Amino acid sequence: MTDVAGFNTRIIEEFRRNHGKVGGPFEGAPLLLLHTIGARSGRHRINPMMYLPDGGAYLVFASKAGADTNPDWYWNLRARPEARIEVGDRELDVRAAELRGAERDEKYRVQAEHYPGFAEYQRKTDRVIPVIALVPAISG
Repeated sequence: MTDVAGFNTRIIEEFRRNHGKVGGPFEGAPLLLLHTIGARSGRHRINPMMYLPDGGAYLVFASKAGADTNPDWYWNLRARPEARIEVGDRELDVRAAELRGAERDEKYRVQAEHYPGFAEYQRKTDRVIPVIALVPAISG
C-alpha cells in the first residue's frame, strides 16, 4: 500500500467512524468521500476531499497539491460523470460538471480565501486547476 493509499484509507475510516468529521490536516474542513469508477481499470475508487458547498452542489478542486497533472479521480469523472458521495452520514448520487471561465475562477478564489493552501497549489503549477460541481441527482 502506497503512503497516499494508506493515508486515504485512514481518513476514510475516521470519516465513517465520526460521522464525516476527521482530525489532522482536514480537521474542521468540510470533507466528503467521492466514489468513482476507474476510467481505465473499471475499479471502484474512493477519495476523501475537501469541498465547498455551493447552493445544493458540492464543489471539489482537482488540485493534486499543485502537481502538474490532474488527479486520477478527475479523469474518472470525465469518463463517467455519474458518481456517489458520502457527506456526514448521508450518501448521495451526483453528476459531475466542470466549471469554466469566470465561474470557475470565482469559486476557486472563494476556496483559496477559506483555505490558503489552495492558492499555493495554483501557484505551484502552470495548469488551471479544475473545479468540479457535484450536483445531487433528483430522485423521483
